[in-house]
Amino acid sequence: MALTSKLPHVGTTIFTVMSKLASECGAINLSQGFPDFPVDEKLIALVDKAMRAGHNQYAPMPGLPALREAITAKVQRLYGFQYDTDAEVTVTAGGTQAIFTAIGAVVHPGDEVIIVDPAYDCYSPTVELFGGKPLHVRLGDDMKFDADAVQAAITPRTRMLMINTPHNPAGTILRDADMKRIADMLRGTDILLLSDEVYEHLVFDGEPHASAINYPELRERAFVIFSFGKVFHATGWKMGYALAPKQLMAEFRKVHQFNVFSVNTPMQVALAEYMRDPANYLKVPAFYQAKRDRFAAGMKKSRFKLLPCEGSYFQTADYSAISDENDLDFAQRVTREFGVATIPLSPFYKEPPSGQHLLRFCFAKQDATLDAAIEKLCRI
Repeated sequence: MALTSKLPHVGTTIFTVMSKLASECGAINLSQGFPDFPVDEKLIALVDKAMRAGHNQYAPMPGLPALREAITAKVQRLYGFQYDTDAEVTVTAGGTQAIFTAIGAVVHPGDEVIIVDPAYDCYSPTVELFGGKPLHVRLGDDMKFDADAVQAAITPRTRMLMINTPHNPAGTILRDADMKRIADMLRGTDILLLSDEVYEHLVFDGEPHASAINYPELRERAFVIFSFGKVFHATGWKMGYALAPKQLMAEFRKVHQFNVFSVNTPMQVALAEYMRDPANYLKVPAFYQAKRDRFAAGMKKSRFKLLPCEGSYFQTADYSAISDENDLDFAQRVTREFGVATIPLSPFYKEPPSGQHLLRFCFAKQDATLDAAIEKLCRI
């Protein structure tokens, strides 16, 4: 049977490859971005309660009203803007599904979508699946947003700009000046914005999260994407949400209803109740900053050079003082020979920078896991 692939250049994701290798080698897995500590018992109890109360059938397509109301209240509290709960908030099966749905809703064949590399690996394939053309620009050498490069990539065919803050895998954040520059470059155009903010609560050192919601000129043209899994240590639940103005959300829901239709009902019931206490998400930055600091302090004895980590639960490190191997070979060797799995950065690029030697470590781990990994990494 003849079969023409729609994604002929796409193979198994690097996350699957490295997690599989970690399992085969019995290595400590600092590669794939998931916590190895438990979900809050209060949240687990709420899910159990919801299931036993019979909340096990389809939820409404946009999400349970109670959860959408909780989301609206949270956004109002944090960012001072109130979305229309009925028409502008949709609960999704994680951040990735929300990204896929947003792109599918508005990108037409031939449309150009600007992607800032290194970029989460679902961005470009999704654009291609819907007939769009990804245009890749890079972060600067300091892993900060390069507004001039983005500006230069805009053409009359540009349909969407995709941004990510805090950034996976770089661990950097967009700041107020960056967001204002983005607003300047999109002003007077029909370019839409997809703002991937799944790590919104993982911003460190007292810095505010520069959400697209804070900027009216951006908010009116933006899909803003969030994740419950990242915030509440439950990545396997695949729970997230999207916010957008009514006109954009109407198109989003047209795709959403034929993609997943609706998402996990008992988790929605539980999350609606859990979010009534803002402390359950406001305590997250300090929790993860302590993890970052523990990992950074331990790695001072290593030969790795840690890049600044301003947000997310990822630490990028330069290994050029250790080896001139390419990052995939080096990451695999570290896994096999030293028992720690990491992620090479090159798969996050269309064209990796020449001579770049960077790995990404996930520090969303128990202290004992981090300490054991640090000990092994310091032997390299």
